[in-house]
Amino acid sequence: MHLPTVFDDIRQFGSYIFLAIAALWPIVDPLGGAPIYLSMTSTLTPKQRTEMARVVAIYSSLLLLASALVGAYVLDFFGVSIPCVQVAGGIVVCGIAWSLLNAPNASPAMAGKSSEVLERDVLRERAFYPMTMPLTVGPGSISVAITLGANPPQGLRSLFVTALAHSIGILIVGVTVYICYAYADRILKALGPIGTSVVLRLTAFILLCIGVQITWNGLQKLLKGILVA
Repeated sequence: MHLPTVFDDIRQFGSYIFLAIAALWPIVDPLGGAPIYLSMTSTLTPKQRTEMARVVAIYSSLLLLASALVGAYVLDFFGVSIPCVQVAGGIVVCGIAWSLLNAPNASPAMAGKSSEVLERDVLRERAFYPMTMPLTVGPGSISVAITLGANPPQGLRSLFVTALAHSIGILIVGVTVYICYAYADRILKALGPIGTSVVLRLTAFILLCIGVQITWNGLQKLLKGILVA
């Protein structure tokens, strides 16, 4: 095999990894989700919060991998369209964001004084809903992941290389989720109680706007389909 061909293959493989990261990371937005994660885990001990961050990162990676690799086939099997996923998921995101926006005005540091001891199974259950889905991996990121794997290339080798590259990109996104969530308290400590409260409210409001936008995107596609039909 010629050396230029090898370099071209490596460059193309790297571009597939970068594509997955560039498409998913801004939507998953683990840095922006860190204040919400800290707020919703404020009653946990630091050890439990770190453990939940690890589980959320694993769940997020698995959910994105499943969406990218087989998501399009699953939706097609059940006859569910991506716009329907967007509408339903957007409504759930709006509900969670609204509850966070109207939560009592207490900083995570103060709320964490009364720590809650959770069983491992309960911790894992909470880690999936609502921490992983829809707060970390919502309908927007699921739609993007499905789109990544919706048009597989021809040929077994090309299909394997593309799937492997997308998987590596998704795992990198999962690692950033763990880092941002596990060290969320340190990230927000510099802000102080007032700054943290402001960031939490702003993040909750942005999350509400994102939920409305996701719902509207799905409704637009559904209405467009009705008008065209």
